[in-house]
This record gives sequence, structure tokens and C-alpha cells, in this order.
Amino acid sequence: MCSRSFAGLQIRSADATTTAKRQGQAKASADAATKNVQKPMYFVDFRARTAASYGHAFMWCGRTDQKKVEVAGLHPASDSIIPFILGHVVPVPSETGASYGDLDEGYLTASYRVLMDEAQAGRVFGYIKHLRATSPLWHAATYNCVAFIQNVARYMGLQVPGNHLLNPEEWVNQLKALNGGGEIARMALGTGIMAESQSHA
Repeated sequence: MCSRSFAGLQIRSADATTTAKRQGQAKASADAATKNVQKPMYFVDFRARTAASYGHAFMWCGRTDQKKVEVAGLHPASDSIIPFILGHVVPVPSETGASYGDLDEGYLTASYRVLMDEAQAGRVFGYIKHLRATSPLWHAATYNCVAFIQNVARYMGLQVPGNHLLNPEEWVNQLKALNGGGEIARMALGTGIMAESQSHA
């Protein structure tokens, strides 16, 4: 009788240990999954906004868990209209940071966001930094705001519209359509090729 009871206790003890082990493994898996889901991503947001002329194309660069963004875009290096007019004839000095209205959602007409992991962001943000440092001139026909962000889109592996003379809103919307039509896309891991676009619903 005693031996049978002792054996029963051993079996129940073993079952309890196995159950506890499985519960621990399940919790560890759940914690890991939650950590992966909540892990912040980096992004480049290709954007178009209204302007006094035909609009402006630029980019927001940042992280999904932070409100702060860095703006990159090519435009004449002045708030005056004169360099903009001259830039339709000859190249004029440029700036590659934020311009008036770039941070105001009220002016936004189109956007397309591409998510990246940290390694991809390091390469892409490094390329954008290089591009900003080596783009001293703006010209409406040959190297304008659309041409500037188009270089970044190509570097990231995106399919791009064939014409940088499109107005910014049309160019961004075509970029979106060429890469699946969703509001948000994700760069494929380990490559510069885009993963399937996702709907931002």
C-alpha cells in the first residue's frame, strides 16, 4: 500500500514538473514574441505636400516609437522666390533639410512609408547623409526635389516612376502603386528588395 502511494506521488510529482516546465517554455516563447512585435522599426516616409508652385517632395526619417523625425529634401537655398525662378533656367545653390511646411500634416498630399530594421536603416540613412552632402545644386529640370528622393527610393530597392518631372503628389502615388499599392511596406531582410506592401488600414 505504502509503495503504491509513494509511486503515485512520484508520478504526480513528475507530471507537475513537466507541466511547470511546459508553462515556463510557453511563457518564454510568448515573452519573446511580444518583444519582437513591440521592437521599434526605422522608416523612410516618402512625402509630397502643397506649395505655391507645383508642390514639394521630401522624406521623413525616423523610428516608429519616436515622434521626432529628420527631414531630408532638396530645394533652393533661400526663402525668396527669385532662386526658385532662376532654377528653371540655371542650377542654383540648394539646401537638403526641412523647408516651410514639411512638418505640417495640413499640407500633406501623398505619402508612402517603408519600414526597416536597424541594420538596413544604418545603410539607408548613411546613403541619405551622403546624398545631402553631395547635392549642392537644384535645377527644376535636371535635379529637383523629386529626383533627390528618387535616388533614395532606388537605393532601397523600390520600383520608381520613370519620370522625375512628375509633380510630387503624382510621383509619390505612382511610387506607392508600383510597389504594391499599400500605405506601408517593409524592406526584405538582408536585401535591398522590397517585401510585399501592406495595407495601412
